Amino acid sequence: MAVQEGDFVRIRYTGRIGGDVFDTTDEEIAKEEDIYNQMAEYGPVTIRLGSRHILAGLEEELIGKEVGTEGEVEIPPEKAFGEHDENEVRSFPVTQFREKPEPGMRVSIEGREGVVISVIGRRAVVDFNHPFAGKSVHYTYSILEKVEDQAEQIRGLIRIFARRNDIDLRITDGTVELELPHDIIYDRRWMVWRGNLISQVFEYYPEVSKVVMKETFTRPPSTELEPEIEKTETAEMEESRESEE
Repeated sequence: MAVQEGDFVRIRYTGRIGGDVFDTTDEEIAKEEDIYNQMAEYGPVTIRLGSRHILAGLEEELIGKEVGTEGEVEIPPEKAFGEHDENEVRSFPVTQFREKPEPGMRVSIEGREGVVISVIGRRAVVDFNHPFAGKSVHYTYSILEKVEDQAEQIRGLIRIFARRNDIDLRITDGTVELELPHDIIYDRRWMVWRGNLISQVFEYYPEVSKVVMKETFTRPPSTELEPEIEKTETAEMEESRESEE
């Protein structure tokens, strides 16, 4: 079964630049290559072809391939992270930075993020290009299956945008209901990207009329800690009085 644009597929992949791994869905490879991230979710990912959930060059390679295909592809800069644009390299007075700029430091300035590549006198040169701009990348991949279940497809979208797998969902009568963990309000990525998630749910599923997000808070269990503290404090006060006498 060949996969086409618009299909949801579950895949594994590993990306390399000059032989060095920079991206992988395989936890063991991440550990072996010393790029393991405790906060990352490893394992196969579900994406929608044609939605640029992965690099354009990798997406083009997958379209038309059969489920079960294992392959590799060399992706040129223009279909990976883009060509290096010299216009995206700019100079700023060091006084515009919150802290003293140093080469290699990631900085945010004028609402954009970049890397300081040099400091000359009282000015710092910042490169706003992607760190991998101008480089070809090499990917190995496996197309594991085509994902038909709508709930699994939406879980795939949640992982793409929020990198979370602890959001339960139900789909009933045109409503997608998401059960959110209570700590999600502290997740900056979720707050930034949830709008994209909602937008794509409406785009891909015309039958969905509502997306409902629910937060549930459970009353914490009662504790006898306070009475114990009072008893301890009383005992200490009595001992103090006895010693004074």
